[in-house]
Amino acid sequence: MQYERLGATGAFVSRIALGTMTFGGAGTPPWNVLGALDEKAAGELVGLALDSGVNLIDTADMYAGGESEEILGRVLGARRRDVVLATKLFVRMGHGPNEVGLSRLWVTQALEDSLRRLRTDHIDLYQIHSFDPLTPVEETLGALDDAVRAGKIRYIGASNLAAWQMMKYLGAADLRGLSRFVSQQVYYSLAGRDIERELLPMAVDQGVGTLVWSPLAGGFLSGKVDRHGNTDAASRRAQSANPPVDLERGYDIVDALRVVAARHDVGVPRVALAWVLARRGVTSVIVGAKRPDQLTENLAAADLVLTDQDIEELDAVSALPVPYPDWGQGDPAARLP
Repeated sequence: MQYERLGATGAFVSRIALGTMTFGGAGTPPWNVLGALDEKAAGELVGLALDSGVNLIDTADMYAGGESEEILGRVLGARRRDVVLATKLFVRMGHGPNEVGLSRLWVTQALEDSLRRLRTDHIDLYQIHSFDPLTPVEETLGALDDAVRAGKIRYIGASNLAAWQMMKYLGAADLRGLSRFVSQQVYYSLAGRDIERELLPMAVDQGVGTLVWSPLAGGFLSGKVDRHGNTDAASRRAQSANPPVDLERGYDIVDALRVVAARHDVGVPRVALAWVLARRGVTSVIVGAKRPDQLTENLAAADLVLTDQDIEELDAVSALPVPYPDWGQGDPAARLP
């Protein structure tokens, strides 16, 4: 396993991280579609990941209504110290008016709830799950900073923010001397390259790490989907079209992936993951799995080195139209320092 600095910190995280959205939620949509793994199955995946050198594990309070955190807390046990443990808050977790969002009230309570479910006294990377337009950024940052100073959080990050929203938080933190977001967690795949326009250049410029979720586009790039309707009926993509994909463009991407995969004698998902790992500014790629063989295949992507020809072919078939003002400034990816 290879490791990368987490943003501008001195901490290192594995280039492939384990996502736990598949843990828990049996009988409860949408979690039953995503995995609904019990403690035994989750424990096998966690053990395999850790034994393979993975040290970053990501969850969220909302996953299976908190059950994902509970399962992860139980299966980690004595191996907690081997893990950079990441979780998130924002989404509604109860019926009360304040059990949602990023107010000081909810940040404080949500953190205590996650600590209890995860059976730990601190969170290594505590991330806001979205942008809260109702709460001043200074209020959220102040609450997070207090928790950092109290030793309950090591680092803070953000997920699913626009570049201007992230800059608003970073600016407020710098102005007031508060803890700064060290990472962003964002969707990125060959079928969804939107972050290259603003989010990725912003992150590189600001020393913010980029953690990628859904690098296989919700299973669309798993090799189980093609333009001829060959879709595994039990697959996640067959049951949930999220994240959205432009199908015709997506099928062209899958065709190109098959060519590159055959060239290396590997599976399609390994190539799709290797492409994301090769992108400038990407710190770690978060992969989920339902079975050990799926996780083993995904972990192998860290060792696959794509050739210049491979990357050129995949870049060409997946390229997005260049929007204004980028067409007046050139390719934003080429401007990365």
